[in-house]
Amino acid sequence: MNWQRTTAALIAAGALMLPALAQAQDAKPFKLGIVTFLSGAAAGPFGVPARNAAELIVEALNSGSVPAPYAGKKGINGMPLETTIVDEAGGTTKQVTEYRNLAERAGVDAVIGYISSGDCLAIAPLADELKKLTIFFDCGTPRIFEDASYKYLFRTGGTATMDNLAAARYLLKKKADVKSVAGINQNYAWGHDSWNDFKASMQTLKKDVKFATEQFPKLGAGQYGTEISALLVASPDVIHSSLWGGDMEAFVLQGTARGAFDKRTLILTAGESAMHRLAGQIPDGTIIGARGPHGDFAPKSELNDWFRKAYEARFNTPPTYPSYKMAQALLGLKAATEKAAGDQASRPTDEAIVKAFEGLTFTAPSGEVHMKLGKGHQAIQEIAYGTFKRENGKATLVDVVRYPAECVNPPEGVKSMDWLTGGLKGAKCD
Repeated sequence: MNWQRTTAALIAAGALMLPALAQAQDAKPFKLGIVTFLSGAAAGPFGVPARNAAELIVEALNSGSVPAPYAGKKGINGMPLETTIVDEAGGTTKQVTEYRNLAERAGVDAVIGYISSGDCLAIAPLADELKKLTIFFDCGTPRIFEDASYKYLFRTGGTATMDNLAAARYLLKKKADVKSVAGINQNYAWGHDSWNDFKASMQTLKKDVKFATEQFPKLGAGQYGTEISALLVASPDVIHSSLWGGDMEAFVLQGTARGAFDKRTLILTAGESAMHRLAGQIPDGTIIGARGPHGDFAPKSELNDWFRKAYEARFNTPPTYPSYKMAQALLGLKAATEKAAGDQASRPTDEAIVKAFEGLTFTAPSGEVHMKLGKGHQAIQEIAYGTFKRENGKATLVDVVRYPAECVNPPEGVKSMDWLTGGLKGAKCD
């Protein structure tokens, strides 16, 4: 197994140690499994930034240096965090084995992980089977809580529905006269869900829009010559893409070289993750998303200012949205566990943590997060989109628009596709 263990070291006790410090030193560690891509095309733009954020947040929690509202107790309710980091590469069968190893052999108290929607769909039933508290930090397919219910599983980030409805709203705000749209999205749950949600959103918001072509390259394809040729032949006004990681970067580089984005608008719903890496290649005017109010879209706050400064100082690069989403999951776990513990210094039961997590509102560097869907297990929050502009060789965002959470997420108990095709009833966009 490709495991990397990070153990929180406790400061040695002195002869005059205060009782509270002695109690913290004696506290049993909270063992946490973290799963993210450490190898392959998804590692550089997604997995490694998420791992970096995990290391930063865990160390800061253990040292008590995270600012309000998390400045009270070190670690999680006084328990130092001990992490085991697992590589998400290798496919769903491997990830099922790795998850079982974390739960049954490593004996972790909780698992935070998963970027790939395919991996999330495979892992979701195991959380309840093994009764292991599990938090999905990034994967976006809405199927997780729309097609099933889980007790021990939570997701602290939004779904593809939010991403793509907001993208459609932003596109029509910028270009109300758009006539034709094409899509290139990966051929698995995330890609199909993203395109279907965007297509349904456009059909609801602008009924006369035409769909020129839809391309579904396999995950990790790397070469997009055939798909780019199809896009050029179709000649749409807009190209929508939820490609992420190395796939997105390869598509942008290859498409730019062939002029695929000349005289048309490109939408990258996951584009913020590569915005700085590809500052010289992403076309000006590209519509950029970050799957929430993350990265360069994150609102100003003491917590966000601290996170950005600490991350940049340590890793010499700005934190992108995978970093923000990992931080969000970790802080959600801390908030739920400490709510469950109340005034007690001991570790609360998993059942108590689950009850506290359900319907929880907590604060992250990206702002407030509300566990409102999926019977309180699925997060919603606001989302922002902007337009890419290169200034002095650096990536910037202009014309940023924010959409409230209840403007771009369905009401509780309503499936995303039913909501999108049914006229967006109950959407609150003011």
